[in-house]
Amino acid sequence: MKMLSDGLRRKTPGNYICLAIFTIAEGFILGTYSSIYKADAVLLAIGITVVVCLALTIFSFQTKWDFTTMGGVLFVILIVFVISGFFIMILRIFSILHIVLACLGALLFSLYLIYDTQLMLGGKHKYSISPEEYIFAVLNLYLDFINIFLHISSICESKE
Repeated sequence: MKMLSDGLRRKTPGNYICLAIFTIAEGFILGTYSSIYKADAVLLAIGITVVVCLALTIFSFQTKWDFTTMGGVLFVILIVFVISGFFIMILRIFSILHIVLACLGALLFSLYLIYDTQLMLGGKHKYSISPEEYIFAVLNLYLDFINIFLHISSICESKE
């Protein structure tokens, strides 16, 4: 059974339109999220995110380690991370454990950024994304950037 999104994400006008709609929606969500913090904390989080993402992208281009084989491990860590987040939310533990979880989240999505970048590169890596899936690859990288920003801004938390 072929899914509707399989055809849509490979056809040129439709995939750009869907990516644009998603980007606008994410921009609105990030703007709303950032509005509860002081401008200095948001700018600091943006700066840290840019530096981290650039450094990790350069690392993933030049490293000899193949992160494309770590998809299953990263997924298991993500599941544990999400379940831990639910327990922290339900138990209302917001002290040091919240900052520790934000640091681990930034680390996890940094590893996902390396993983997704190497999947996009292909070449000597074991797994790769098809060149026809460029919108899917861009979306993966975009979500990695956003998640890294959200966790770093949570670390730099300075509510008004």
